[in-house]
Amino acid sequence: MTLLHLEGVTRTVRLIDAPPLTILSGVDLDVAVGDRVSIVGRSGSGKSTLLNLLGLLDNPTTGVMLFDDRPVQSFSSGHRDRVRGRDVGFIFQQFNLLQGRTALENVMTPLLYAEGRAFWQRSRIAAEMLDRVGLGHRLTALPDKLSGGEQQRVAIARALVRSPRLILADEPTGALDLETGAAVMTLLDEVATDSGAALVTITHDPNIAATATRHLRLDGGGLRPVHDPVRDRAHDPALDAVRGTAPATIPDAMLA
Repeated sequence: MTLLHLEGVTRTVRLIDAPPLTILSGVDLDVAVGDRVSIVGRSGSGKSTLLNLLGLLDNPTTGVMLFDDRPVQSFSSGHRDRVRGRDVGFIFQQFNLLQGRTALENVMTPLLYAEGRAFWQRSRIAAEMLDRVGLGHRLTALPDKLSGGEQQRVAIARALVRSPRLILADEPTGALDLETGAAVMTLLDEVATDSGAALVTITHDPNIAATATRHLRLDGGGLRPVHDPVRDRAHDPALDAVRGTAPATIPDAMLA
């Protein structure tokens, strides 16, 4: 089932005393339920702009963008906010934690807009999520008393607390050491698997990018596949035939 569909999507912004600036010039992308996608690109290539589109923060200038088979341009402002709050979890590179609020209160924030059990048990649910990211002992700590890595883990817990259908992660391990970063990516994958969520990660770390099933590069305003020679050889049907492990039929993904 396709969760997100982008076809020929562009994004142009108007500038004062200058011609309009085209940031995305024809993005094609399908994100299925449970998908794992990594996106890399140089600074200024439009990764943040694309993330804002995927997260329903902005509308495309032209092109087709569907969320659950519905054109996002048709969403009212209120409906867009409800879908984003319920179905999309953001992990921002800048953390965007609420100052003056404890780690627990920060993670509880998305649950203030939930219904039923999730609303009434928001404190317990938030505490359990903080425990999952290794911060069960820091529930009452304020952001300025947390290290950069701890703030990142609070931001991750906040993004995951409502079990979103789409997780958008902008350099989710950027402030973490190697071991903690690997643990966080494992957690992201576990939570995404438990809820059937799609996970789209923007990263400069090739090790993080390699954990995705699809690895894309944003360049020249569009997306293109990044081929991993080692992984390609490991799944080369011709080599499988030599090894005697060739599948009965070649999956469509190999023919794309």
